[in-house]
Amino acid sequence: MSFIPFIILGIIAAIIAKLILKRKYGWLVTILLGAAGAALGGFLGNLIFNVPMTEFFSIYSWLLAIGGSIIVLLIFGALTRNRKA
Repeated sequence: MSFIPFIILGIIAAIIAKLILKRKYGWLVTILLGAAGAALGGFLGNLIFNVPMTEFFSIYSWLLAIGGSIIVLLIFGALTRNRKA
């Protein structure tokens, strides 16, 4: 998958992960963490399940990106739980 579709996939996955987790992060933070989560999901999917994120419309790509985004958002939430803005 090229760079632009991968970023779009990460943004959409981040929005879905934010809605699933019902967290109140800013949109910029959510998008950046979602892109990182999509990359993490693609890496783990390729490493563990041997499923590469090669196509934008593949269900595997979407599930891995959303799963990775959820993981990254949960880790970010755990690290910033007691901080005040």
